Amino acid sequence: MASQEYVKLAQSLPPRLLRFFARYPPLTSSFANRAPPSSTSVSFNTSSSDPNASQDENAVSDSPPSLPYPNPFQTQKHPATGKWHNPIFSLRRQADLVKMARANGVEELLPYTTKGTEERIQRRVEHGLRVKGTGVGQKVKGKLWERTMKGRLEKRKQAMLGMPKLVQQWKQ
Repeated sequence: MASQEYVKLAQSLPPRLLRFFARYPPLTSSFANRAPPSSTSVSFNTSSSDPNASQDENAVSDSPPSLPYPNPFQTQKHPATGKWHNPIFSLRRQADLVKMARANGVEELLPYTTKGTEERIQRRVEHGLRVKGTGVGQKVKGKLWERTMKGRLEKRKQAMLGMPKLVQQWKQ
């Protein structure tokens, strides 16, 4: 039953998302049960009399399961040369994929990206709008007429309230 729902969901996705998920399949339960390849090492020498053998060699780390492929949204460091390679998907293309995935309800299946909704909300909470004058107790500079408008309107209001008294004064 669940596999039929997945097939229906896959048929409703746009072609760009289908191609992305075909090339970079989402983390499924089969990958989640398996430990990441970098955190597990197999010891060929099972003898406990070897003083160089460590007891940590067969232990599986408790880190969250990683992807079976490098994250296409992040830079990668080449293991031999140490040179950094750009992400496969540019920030603009990442944002497009996230928007499409969000519209189709599969955003949580995408690998980690800074363009994700949760990351954007977290960044907005941490840094605010980052527009000068929008913080607590700050004022936006504005033009001269904008800065003085409040005072001028108040002055005009007081003058209008005092107008009947002034008219009476002039009639006498």
